[in-house]
Amino acid sequence: MNTPARRLATVVIAMFLALMGGATWVQFFQAPTLNNDNRNVRTLYREFGNARGPIVVGGESIASSTAVDDPFGYQRSYANGALYAPVTGFYSIVFSRSGIEDAMNTELNGTADSLFYNRLQDLITGRQPQGAIVELTIDPVIQQAAWDALGDQRGAVVALDPRTGAILAMVSKPSFDPNLLASHDTAAVNEAWAALNADEGDPMVNRAIAGTTYPPGSTFKLVTAAAALEAGMTPATQIAAPDVLDLPQSSATLGNFGGSSCSPTGTATLLDALRISCNTAFGQLGMDLGADALREQAEAFGFDTPLDVPMTVTESHFPDAEAIDAPQTAIAAIGQYDVRVTPLQMAMVSAAIANGGEQMAPYLVAAVRSADLTVVDQAAPSTLGRPVSAATAAALRDMMVAVVASGTGTSAQISGVTVAGKTGTAQTTADAAPHAWFTAFAPAENPTIAIAVIVENGGSAGSEATGGRVAAPVARAVIEAALR
Repeated sequence: MNTPARRLATVVIAMFLALMGGATWVQFFQAPTLNNDNRNVRTLYREFGNARGPIVVGGESIASSTAVDDPFGYQRSYANGALYAPVTGFYSIVFSRSGIEDAMNTELNGTADSLFYNRLQDLITGRQPQGAIVELTIDPVIQQAAWDALGDQRGAVVALDPRTGAILAMVSKPSFDPNLLASHDTAAVNEAWAALNADEGDPMVNRAIAGTTYPPGSTFKLVTAAAALEAGMTPATQIAAPDVLDLPQSSATLGNFGGSSCSPTGTATLLDALRISCNTAFGQLGMDLGADALREQAEAFGFDTPLDVPMTVTESHFPDAEAIDAPQTAIAAIGQYDVRVTPLQMAMVSAAIANGGEQMAPYLVAAVRSADLTVVDQAAPSTLGRPVSAATAAALRDMMVAVVASGTGTSAQISGVTVAGKTGTAQTTADAAPHAWFTAFAPAENPTIAIAVIVENGGSAGSEATGGRVAAPVARAVIEAALR
């Protein structure tokens, strides 16, 4: 073979090798990425062409798939869409998915490792593959009560079983209808998406666990009181409670709500300071304890700790001790400055106190079942930590009972039931009304529900709002429904 022929043969062989290598790279190594690319229409057809499993609450499907005569095969639909939207999220051919639809996607579409034998049976028998059934811990009665009680106000309600961590209710308002995003009409979906994102109420934000964190106001005094009790104080310990607290290193002062006086003597017991929510007492207490102690106690309750339920929860935050001075520590001790929480976090604080100091990990999925109703996965309650001792939890319980019996939380009283709670009125900006908070558990002697309520910017009461006036009645209605 002459030299030109050899060169040509070498080029042809190299081209064949490059072609084979490229094809192998695309078909083998890049296959998972290409299959999972949302722009891959074949992937959409394949995924939507399988019967996606239902999401179930109280034995009823709140999200289900129905066979339809179009290229996608099945239409996802949501019963009581807005009521459960913060929980289910949406499943869309255009905008992918969110909420449980996202967090439990492989179970719902049938590709989870736990469903391997079911897929194998489907392959052998030729049966149409089906996704698993995801059963939630939500109690439909409690969920509806929380939705109704919050009314047209912006905010959120989270209820837990303090004994297990099961999430009994998760309501966020304003909400949205996931059916608008589940449509197979892409133009309609895009229009709905644009409208939802343009809505100043941010209806697609799950205020209960994610996106938005809030100053907790005086509900955080539970954490400050816990730190004091863990440091050796008792509910009867006398602490400073001036009418006005002069903040060191500055000319600023800290006053009480409405300029009120906490005590004619300038001192109060720790119990009374919590009962009437005395700002000056807790501001001074926070400085006495120090930022390190407050942050340590906050972290023990779950602040600044990653959490999934299985949706990812935005971390609640207490500022770094090295980054705040004494005046800022005083303000942080009453749940202001840079302290930020989710409603779930405050429900977890109450739940830990209700459960004798043992904090259970919150969870939303009770069980996963295959299409033939075989249990594939069952939730097992687990301990997240022990933020306070049993003695401290008992002391805090008694102090919270006093808040509802004769303090700032009397609006949460229920005939025949002992309710333990704490109010909060959290300042936001100078031109906005405060957030109204209430966190509680009941019955105090044997708690079966712990709850946190936030009503943004005072709700219907506006600048006249307090946690006791606005949020406590919402919590009372939910607790009454739960105990019925």
